[in-house]
Order: sequence, then structure tokens, then C-alpha cells
Amino acid sequence: MTSADIKLKRLVAATFTPFTAEGEINLSVIGPYIDYLKEKQGVDSIFVNGTTGESMSLSVAERKTLAEEWCQKAKGKMDQVIVHVGCLSLKDSQELAHHAKQIGADGIAVIAPSFFKPTTSDALKKFLGEVSSAAPNVPFYYYHMPATTGVNVLARDVLEGIEELIPSFSGLKFSGSDLMDFGLCVSYIQSHCSALYGIDEQLLAALPFGAHGAVGSTYNYLGYHVNKLLTAFEKGDLFEARKIQVLSNTLLLLLLLLFQTHLNKQLMNEVSGLCLGLPRLPVMPCPQDHSLRLVKKFHSLFTES
Repeated sequence: MTSADIKLKRLVAATFTPFTAEGEINLSVIGPYIDYLKEKQGVDSIFVNGTTGESMSLSVAERKTLAEEWCQKAKGKMDQVIVHVGCLSLKDSQELAHHAKQIGADGIAVIAPSFFKPTTSDALKKFLGEVSSAAPNVPFYYYHMPATTGVNVLARDVLEGIEELIPSFSGLKFSGSDLMDFGLCVSYIQSHCSALYGIDEQLLAALPFGAHGAVGSTYNYLGYHVNKLLTAFEKGDLFEARKIQVLSNTLLLLLLLLFQTHLNKQLMNEVSGLCLGLPRLPVMPCPQDHSLRLVKKFHSLFTES
């Protein structure tokens, strides 16, 4: 059975990119990172080189090196490794897509370019189709994130007829707050495709619309607890599911009030014990007082007595 035959579902961790103290990519952490996700968080799939992974601050060469290491170290441990290959440049995106195919990635994902923006769903679909043509048989996921890209087209419009353009289309990562649009996407896609929700603080709200799973940064360190949320929802125990979502959101509220990538990454450093390093400029390091507040809040909410 190939990855094309396996539906992507449940929790998918959007991984952080490890850096050394000198700001270079740190491959030595990736193996222990995968073990941590699998053994401590119960997360079986990863989404690499995405927004959480600071992809737009990485060179094409760095993204290739990282993708190869993630795929190699995840073999036999993770169910699926989805490599995000979206870039501002079509040619760079195609190069990364072709490389992902060569290294045996289980899927590729593409976000809309955000400098020269597509202004219509047709223009965006054409871009996505050109990227997918560089890896025609690799499962393809559209990465919808309008608040970050500024490409404000409905995901449902992007999906219209997309399988004719991209036969390997396998679903989408919907990182937007428009649940009406998300619900229409779920209703439209074929049964073999996955609708994965990407706003961690609204996961419970997305599940009744038919979300098959979720991709998010907080599942790096909250995966264990959010897996319990999914199980509770599946059993019809909405009281328990709401309880876990509220606990998660209490932490996320503080994270959002202080939010920058550095805080999320620093919290992962502290909780996991991994050394993922600092984010790359222009993102600044995490102030120590912010880090201490977040770690204290995390342990007050989630450390079991």
C-alpha cells in the first residue's frame, strides 16, 4: 500500500525547523524530535517546512536538505511526511516538488504565493497545477491560509474542478476561520481526500463539519491532550472534548496575546527538552519573561498530578 492509498487524518504536527546557535539548520535534532512526537505526543504524521517551520526564511537548498532528513528519519516511525513546497517563485516550488518526489515524500502541500498574489481562484489553481506537474503522482494538498498570504479567495472555489487539473489532489490544509467555507470544502471533496483543519483554537468547532484531522504547531507539545479531545468527540462526549479545548485555548490565548513564532518555538523547547534553537531573523528571540509565563501556564494547565 502506498501513501496515495492512505487517507491523511487525525493529528499532523507542523514541525519547527531546528537551528544551531549559529543559525544554521540542525539535522541532528530531527531523529529525537520524531521520537518525541511519536512516543510522547502520539502524533503519527508530520507537515514539514511549512509556516511553523519558517519555510520562507529558508533557502531552497536548506529546504531540500531538511525534507530529505525528515523523510529518512521518519521511515518506519511516522505514517506520513507531507513536505510543504510552496514558494514565491513557481520555479522554486517546482524544484522542491520534484525533489520531494525523489526522496519519497508521502505528499506535498502548496500555499498561495504572497508577494505577487493570484487575484482569482482560477489564477491560483493554475499556479497549483503547474507546481503539481513537477511531481505528478505525489499526493497533493492545497494549503489555504488567507490571513497570512493575503490571497482572499474561497477555498471552495479553488477546489472546483481541481482534480481535473491535479489528478493527484488529495485534500487541503484549511488554516482559516471561515467555517462555512471549510464545511463546503468538506462536502465537495471526494471520499479519498482529507480536509484537515489548521486553526488549533477552533478545532472542536471544525469537527462537526467533517474535519478528518488537523495540522497545527501546538500539536508538537499538546498532541497527547488533543488526541484525547478527538477520542472524546468520536465517542460523543462533548463535555470532555470542550473541557480539553478550553484548557488548550487558555494557553493559546496567552500565546496569541504575546504571539510570534519565537514564543511557540520556545515553548516547544521548554516542554520537549529538545534544543530547536532560536528562530531566524527577522523573527526575534523570545524574551525570557514571556517564556517563563508560557511555561508556567502550560504546567499549571497540563501537568498531571
